[in-house]
Amino acid sequence: MFGRRKVAALSAEFLATGVLTLVVLSVQRSTIGVPYFVAIAAGLVMAMLVYVFSAHANPAVTIALWTARKVGTLTAVLFVAMQLLGAWAAYALYGYFVNSSLQAVGGTYTGRVLIAEAIGALILGLGWAVVVYRSNQTAGARASIVGVGYTVGVIVAAAVGIGIINPAVALGIHAWEVFGSMGWGTYVLGPVLGAVIGVNLYGLLFAGTNEDDKVAEAVVVEEIVVAETVVKDPVTNKKTTTKATTTTKKKTTAKKSAAKKKTTAKK
Repeated sequence: MFGRRKVAALSAEFLATGVLTLVVLSVQRSTIGVPYFVAIAAGLVMAMLVYVFSAHANPAVTIALWTARKVGTLTAVLFVAMQLLGAWAAYALYGYFVNSSLQAVGGTYTGRVLIAEAIGALILGLGWAVVVYRSNQTAGARASIVGVGYTVGVIVAAAVGIGIINPAVALGIHAWEVFGSMGWGTYVLGPVLGAVIGVNLYGLLFAGTNEDDKVAEAVVVEEIVVAETVVKDPVTNKKTTTKATTTTKKKTTAKKSAAKKKTTAKK
């Protein structure tokens, strides 16, 4: 049931979410803890984590990909569990570093915070949808898209609230209490709704329409025919050989998938 690849994927979610939460905590609670710097730090770390681990590091993203049938049910449940555990571990580690407990920052429910978190997560969800639906992207491109999406999403969400767009990180920075009421309607529901809308909106409207996914192109096939004629002179009894070359070009239309198939024509 749990092979090496599955264990590696679960470990990646735990480690990636823990690292992301620890970085956000360190920047947010520092003297430069303004949303702009938090967004840049989170985006850079997320890009690195996607490049190294290919991890979601975000329950909202995992749930969104599950609704788009890109992640299995059991895998989604296990991923979310490991993400929350990773964020909680980062919270405990940071508390040990500063030798004090963290104050709650979630506040009470506000509709504007919910909408801001949803819009920020929608931007991130669009970035993840590009990575998932366009499988011909390089590892660097995937990391860059997710990193930029995370940075922009946090900046937008921070216009009203803290700017988290990640329920696991919200747990780690003490903006969400699992067994309380704080954060459920803002830093959990908002990111999940936004990410689900972003991923499924892209899949519905834009997936499969890019020319990289399916390209119809004209292929010119050139045929060269060499005809050799031997003529015998009846007087001198000598043979003369002449060659005639005929070139024929045919135009045909072929469809190819840039992501899945490569066709090589041999002449």
